[in-house]
Amino acid sequence: MGEIVVAITGASGAAYGQRLVEVLAQDGRTVRLVVTDAGRLTLAHECNITPEELAAAATGGEAGAAGGGPSESGAAEVILEDNDDIAARSASGSAEIDAVVICPCSGTTLGKLAAGIGDNLTTRSAIVAMKERRKLILVPRETPYATVHLENMAKLSSWDTVILPASPGFYNHPTSIDDLVDFVVARILDHLGIKHSLGRRWTGDELK
Repeated sequence: MGEIVVAITGASGAAYGQRLVEVLAQDGRTVRLVVTDAGRLTLAHECNITPEELAAAATGGEAGAAGGGPSESGAAEVILEDNDDIAARSASGSAEIDAVVICPCSGTTLGKLAAGIGDNLTTRSAIVAMKERRKLILVPRETPYATVHLENMAKLSSWDTVILPASPGFYNHPTSIDDLVDFVVARILDHLGIKHSLGRRWTGDELK
């Protein structure tokens, strides 16, 4: 599998993005991490971590340098890219990138994508994913949704974008916030086609 772009925007729910990056790195995936200015604030407020610390911690060492490719050893890498750098690898249609996940995805980002606006690396990488027919997963975290949010999500869904709201289920009897976060991350991994062991899958025998 090629590289995966994970963008964290300013919507509440930064823990979902943090956990996704950690799990992908643990699975040996190369992750290109992009964090918006608002996303940086939310990461600090909700997770007490900076993008630089997240990138380094997810790989157990130093974060990769922006612009770099997969490591020669084939080990997992989390490469932090500048959201203002629209010439970065994540913005390229010719780069070997398999998927883009915006987690969490703010209403502003939804609106820009629905209008075809790629004014920063987060939105540009998503627009490129659409034009190249790469997997694009948006994880909105808002409640309630304004009508404009719903219309934008419906529009993007009609363009084969996966709209995956951060709405954890409770049928697995979660006992912690980590369980709730993992529920959503597991669904993202499912849509990326990545095998995982986060939580239990429904078997159909639970209510018998």
